Amino acid sequence: MRNSGVVTNAAVQLDLQNFKKYTGGKNALVAQGGGQRGIFTSGVLDAFLLSNFDPFHSFYGTSAGALNLCAFLCRQRGIGKSFILDLTTDPQFFHLFSYIRRRQFLGLDWALDRVSDYPYRLDIDMGRQVLAGREAFAAVTDTHKLMDHYLPMLSEDWKKVLIATCAIPRLYNQPVEFEHGIYVDGGVSASIPVQEAWRREARCIVVIRTEGDDLVSDTPEVVEREAVEWFRDSFNSIQGHWQSKLIQWKSDWNTFLNEQVSRAHRHKPELNHFEALNGGRWLFGADDIYRLSHLLGDKFDSGLADMLMVHYQTYSLTQDFLQAPPDDCFIVQIKPEEPLRSSSLLSEKESLLHDYQLGLDAGFRFVETYSQLIPQEMK
Repeated sequence: MRNSGVVTNAAVQLDLQNFKKYTGGKNALVAQGGGQRGIFTSGVLDAFLLSNFDPFHSFYGTSAGALNLCAFLCRQRGIGKSFILDLTTDPQFFHLFSYIRRRQFLGLDWALDRVSDYPYRLDIDMGRQVLAGREAFAAVTDTHKLMDHYLPMLSEDWKKVLIATCAIPRLYNQPVEFEHGIYVDGGVSASIPVQEAWRREARCIVVIRTEGDDLVSDTPEVVEREAVEWFRDSFNSIQGHWQSKLIQWKSDWNTFLNEQVSRAHRHKPELNHFEALNGGRWLFGADDIYRLSHLLGDKFDSGLADMLMVHYQTYSLTQDFLQAPPDDCFIVQIKPEEPLRSSSLLSEKESLLHDYQLGLDAGFRFVETYSQLIPQEMK
């Protein structure tokens, strides 16, 4: 593609001369979620910090991506890595058997309290100074309309915003309530908030991914690919199209969900490890929700099914956007050359350290590539 490119820890595929044409305008940095796979993003951003590299005017993150961007803006190298490596692997953050037996939910509040205190001491005041007149947003999902919404990342209620973008249904105990709405995990409706960056007029967009090649999903294809205007509007602006398709979608998804539930019954749950469906794009993969719901004896309710439907369809649109961006922007994806060793949750520390190093390598490779193009006074 002439207006898109890819940088991995091993290679660069980028039309450098064309890329250069877009770097003088509004630049955005977008960070995908992915749970503990976000350690790759931590590596990329630490490479940026070590290189004193920050040519961006706006920042957009979902879930772990938002947490990593927060650490980057606070200029605290290693904080994102420590949050995932130390805190999300602690049983107080999540312990499978405690969750099953006592419903001990995801310890987001505990982890953010810890990262705000010694020895980490996340410096939000520094982050606000660094951000200055720039913008930083965390993606969340409106529970009523199931549409994407974007909250300022370093506002006075920054901790509540970060909890909201990570509040995975069934894993976190409840949606997060603000005066303007009630929200859950941004990965439901905006796994990779690249379209929002474009809608807010960013024309050079760098997207940090937590997966290599896109996986082939077994979800039903119910979105017409000619609906390019979907890219121009937030999810709430396409309600007419949504309503016209709703009956067909429900029918398709009833079939799909029944197949998945049957699969969960046929396979014994693996209690020591979660293998996330869909590349970990939504931290707690759909397949795991089916299995855990069956294990706990819960009913797989229609509300959760609708969230999964929105997740898959909006992610499908995002894939289209990344593969064929509008002519007025350039998108560079920074992602691992091969699938990461870590999982979205319950990863081994050795795997996390391996994936962090891959992120460092990819980050340095991108900085080196960028530096070849941009005049010194613009760096």
